[in-house]
Amino acid sequence: MKIASYNVNGIRAALGKGLLDWLKEENFDIIGFQETKAQLTDIPVAEFEKLGYYAYFFSAEKKGYSGVGLLSKVQPKDIVYGQANPRYDSEGRTIRLDFETYSVLNTYFPSGSSGDARQDFKMEFLDAYFDFIQNLKKSHPNLIVMGDYNICHQEIDIHDPKGNKNNSGFLPEERAWMSKWFDEGGMVDSFRALYPDQRDIYSWWTYRFGARGKNKGWRIDYISHAQTLHDKLLDAKIHDQIVHSDHCPISATYAL
Repeated sequence: MKIASYNVNGIRAALGKGLLDWLKEENFDIIGFQETKAQLTDIPVAEFEKLGYYAYFFSAEKKGYSGVGLLSKVQPKDIVYGQANPRYDSEGRTIRLDFETYSVLNTYFPSGSSGDARQDFKMEFLDAYFDFIQNLKKSHPNLIVMGDYNICHQEIDIHDPKGNKNNSGFLPEERAWMSKWFDEGGMVDSFRALYPDQRDIYSWWTYRFGARGKNKGWRIDYISHAQTLHDKLLDAKIHDQIVHSDHCPISATYAL
């Protein structure tokens, strides 16, 4: 089971840069998109269906903002939009597909880079999300949580840890939440589980300063899985040569 996560920074823009050709070549079983920035009526769902996918999208109420989607080659037994929390669901941040023996949850975590109000919102979201996942795992223990977490966990995950120590996405309280997510929360970072020491591998680069060409990036995209699935993990990749967005796709392969 080959699973991918990709912040496309506008799904229509990514489609214009060859996203469908790449999906056809890779043939993922499940792929999650974040930051689709489109209403459902503006997303060419039929194009994904032509590739053999069932396609599900959850958009923000605000046009051109946030939004998530999941494509699956296998029809899920259930589709759940949002977290049953209007404060977050109005921003189109979470969508889940349930299958017979596992569930895949796709989340676009908030960014706090635009100012204090959004940073406060982000921290509130993180606390609520941790509790949401702990409760969800009681009924759905075999859970995979993919998405743009908008946090670098460790110094190895960012090109300039000292220079970014006061920037949203690498703040001590955000990094502490990630540690809690993996330690107390019982989730596993699929990439670091297989490549604990690999450096200079990132999933996002600012469009400014030629950052991508210089590989001055951040690893803020993750596919996490519950401990119950850890013995099923076969491979994990960061596809940093794929360019349809300021992020690159990531993937993990499981024996599911």
